[in-house]
Amino acid sequence: MLEATPLTEGWILRHEGDALPASVPGCVHTDLLAAGVIPDPFLGLGETEVAWVGRREWLYETELGATNGHEQTDLVFDGLDTAAEILLDGRLLGRTRNMHRSYRFDVTGLSGRLSVRFVSAYAEAEAVRGKLGERPAAYAEPYQYIRKMACSFGWDWGPTLVTAGIWRPVRLEQWSTARIARVRPLVTVEDGLGRVELHVDVERSRVEAGLAVEATIGGVRARAQIDGARGVVRLEVPDARLWWPHGYGEQPLYDVELTLLHEDRTLDVWRRRIGFRTVELDRRPDAHGTGFTLVVNGERLFARGVNWIPDDVFPSRIGRDRYRERLRQAADAGVDLVRVWGGGIYESEDFYDACDEFGLLVWQDFPFACAAYPEEQPLRGEVEAEARENVVRLMPHPSLVLWNGNNENLWGFRDWGWEQRLAGDSWGEGYYLGVLPRVVAELDPTRPYAAGSPWSGSWDRHPNDPAHGTHHSWEVWNREDYADYRLHVPRFVAEFGWQAPPAYATLRRALPGEELASGSLGMLHHQKADDGNGKLERGLARHFAVPDGDFDRWHYLMQVNQARAVAAGIEHWRSHWPVCAGTVVWQLNDCWPVTSWAAIDGDGREKPLYHELRRVYADRLLTLQVREEGLVLAAVNQAAESWSGGVTVRRVSVEGGLVGSSRLEIAAERRSVAEIRVPRELEPVGPKEFLVADADGLRALHFPAPDREVPYPRPEFEVALVPGGIEVTAHTLVRDLLLQADRLDPAARADRGLVTLLPGERVTIGVHGWQTPDAEKARSALYCMEPSR
Repeated sequence: MLEATPLTEGWILRHEGDALPASVPGCVHTDLLAAGVIPDPFLGLGETEVAWVGRREWLYETELGATNGHEQTDLVFDGLDTAAEILLDGRLLGRTRNMHRSYRFDVTGLSGRLSVRFVSAYAEAEAVRGKLGERPAAYAEPYQYIRKMACSFGWDWGPTLVTAGIWRPVRLEQWSTARIARVRPLVTVEDGLGRVELHVDVERSRVEAGLAVEATIGGVRARAQIDGARGVVRLEVPDARLWWPHGYGEQPLYDVELTLLHEDRTLDVWRRRIGFRTVELDRRPDAHGTGFTLVVNGERLFARGVNWIPDDVFPSRIGRDRYRERLRQAADAGVDLVRVWGGGIYESEDFYDACDEFGLLVWQDFPFACAAYPEEQPLRGEVEAEARENVVRLMPHPSLVLWNGNNENLWGFRDWGWEQRLAGDSWGEGYYLGVLPRVVAELDPTRPYAAGSPWSGSWDRHPNDPAHGTHHSWEVWNREDYADYRLHVPRFVAEFGWQAPPAYATLRRALPGEELASGSLGMLHHQKADDGNGKLERGLARHFAVPDGDFDRWHYLMQVNQARAVAAGIEHWRSHWPVCAGTVVWQLNDCWPVTSWAAIDGDGREKPLYHELRRVYADRLLTLQVREEGLVLAAVNQAAESWSGGVTVRRVSVEGGLVGSSRLEIAAERRSVAEIRVPRELEPVGPKEFLVADADGLRALHFPAPDREVPYPRPEFEVALVPGGIEVTAHTLVRDLLLQADRLDPAARADRGLVTLLPGERVTIGVHGWQTPDAEKARSALYCMEPSR
C-alpha cells in the first residue's frame, strides 16, 4: 500500500554562510524572524527594514535518506513559493514557477542532499515582463507576471512582503503497481436520491496489472474496473440528507472512501467528505435588468456575504484552529457566504472543511486581480494547469458553490485606461471567457461559473452596470458619501466597504512606544490606501465634527462611521430583496495590523462593524428607509417562518420627550420584505428629533440630520458590574454607546458593539478575558455621542 512520509524535519535555510533552522511548511521571512535576523515586519516600520528579503535568492536544504521496499518513490511538494529549482546531490529534478500548484518528482533509488533554490519572485516576474511586454495594473509591483499570491507584493490594505519558501507540506510517497493520481467526484441529488460519480485516474508502475476500485458512502458500496489509467465508480444513496447554508438547515456530511485494488490487495486509499445539495445561479433577464441570485436546494437566497483575504501575509502560519476561529466569527455574525478574493490563494483544505461544517457558502475566485495578465507562455500553461488541479481538489466540498474568473479585470479593461494602453496585446480575457469556463465545464459541471466580478454578463453593457450581474460599489468611499448607497439598487453587490482603524490594543502592540495620532508616522505606515486618511477625514466630516488632536475620540468616531456606512448599504439593499440578491462586504479580515475595511482586525479583534453585521445580517431586520413617497418601515424577513405582529413607532426629541407614537402592524411572509408607510405626523422634523421603531427585540432608528447638527445632550449614565460583564443605565439619550473592552485588558472582548439607549433604558454588555473587573475602569472605556464642541 502507498506509504506517505512527511519530510518536515532537518531543513536548513542558507543565509550569509550560516545554516539557519528552517520550518517546513514555512517561508524565508518567518525563518529569518525566528532566527532573530530580521525585526517583526508587522511592528512599527519593520516592513521597510526587511524589503531586501524579497530581492534575494534563497536556498533550503535537507538530507533525503535511502528508501526501499516499493517500486517507485515520489518527492511531493504541495506548494512551492514560487520560482524554484529542485536538486538532489546537484542533479536537477525540476523547476517550478507557480505557487498555486503541487509538484511531484520521481526519486526512486535516489538519496543525498536535497536542495530547493528559490529565485527572487521579482527576478522571475521581471524576466517574464521583459519577454512578454508591459501590461497595466492597479499597482506598480509586477504581480501579474508570476503565478503567486498577488497581495504579497502589497495592496491597499497589505504590506509588501514578497515571500519565498516551501509554503505547504512536503512528503515522500512510496508505492508499487499503481497509485491514485486523481479523483473527481460529481455529486448530485434529485428527489432524495443522492448520486456520486467518482472519476478516477491512476498512475501505474506495472502497465499489465489488473486494477479495480471500490467505493463506500453511507453504507452503500460499489466496485468498478480500471481500464488503462481511468475508471468510474457510481454510487446511489437513498434518502440523502440535504446540506444547507448556514441559517437554512443542517450541514450533514458523508464520508466517502475509494480504494484502489490489485487482486484484492489494497494499493491506495482516497478519503473525503461530501454533502448533497443542488446549486444554481439565476441570471435570467427581468424587468429590472439581469439577476444574479444563488439558489440552493431550490431555495432562493439573499447572500449575506463577506470578502476573504489571506488571514496572514505569511499564509504558512495559518493553521486549522485559526481558520476555524475566523470562519466561526463569520458564521456567528450571520454570514452565509464567503468570497475568496482573487488577489490571494486557493486556501487549504482546513478552510473549506470549516466552511462545510459551518454552512458557509464559498465563492472562489481564480487568482487574478486588478491587472492585465499576459496570455502567452510561460503563463498560459501554468494557468490551465493550476486551474485543473484546484478545481478537482476543491470539488468534494459542498460549501463551494461558485467559480469566478477574476477580480475587477474586466472592469479595469473598460474603465481604467487599459484598452488604449494595451493596443491589442493579450490581457486575460482569453482566460476568463475561454480557458477557465472550459475547464470548469469539463471537470466540474455541477457548479456555475462567472467570468469576473464585477461583470454584467456581456460587452454590450458596462462591466460594472448595477442593473446587470455583479456590481462593485467604490464611488462611495473613494469620492461619495455612504448616504449615496441609497441611490441605487444593484442586482448583487459583490464589493463595498468603508475603512476604520483597528482596535486600540492592536495599535498599541503594532506601534510600540509611539504616541498615537491619526497622522503619526506609524499610523500612516499602517494605512496603505491611496489618500486613505484623507478619505477617512472627509467621510467623517460629512457626519461629525472632526476632533482636533483627540486621538481617542477620533478612533471611536472612525469606527462608528465605518459601522454606520456598511449598515446603511446593507439595510437599503436588503430592503429591496429580491431585486438585490446579495451583499458581500469588503472585507471580513486583515493580514496584518492596519487601518482597513476589515470587520476583524489583524490581531483577530472584532471592530464595531463586526457587531453591526450581526444586526444587519440577522434573519430578521427592522429598518427605516426614505423612499420617494416618504419614510417607510421595512421588515426584512429571511427566516423560514412568516413574521407578523405589532411595531411601536415613536417620534422622540433628543432631550427625551415623546412627540408622537403609534402601533403599526407588520406581516412579512418567509424570505420576503414587507413595507409600511410611516404616518406623516410621526416623521421627525429637524435635528432635534428622531424616530424609533421597536418590534420583537429589534430596533430601527432614523435621524433626519447628520450628527454634527444634532444637539445631543451631555450623556448621563450609570455603570455597574454584573456577573460576566457590566450593566449601563441611561438617564439621557445615549447614542452609539461602545465599550472598547481591549482598553480594559488586551485579552478582553465585549459581546456587543454599538447600542443606543433612550432615557431609562439599560443594557448588559458581556465581557470575557477581563482579569480585574472594575466599574470605574469600565466607564473610562465607554464612548458615545457627545454634544458638539
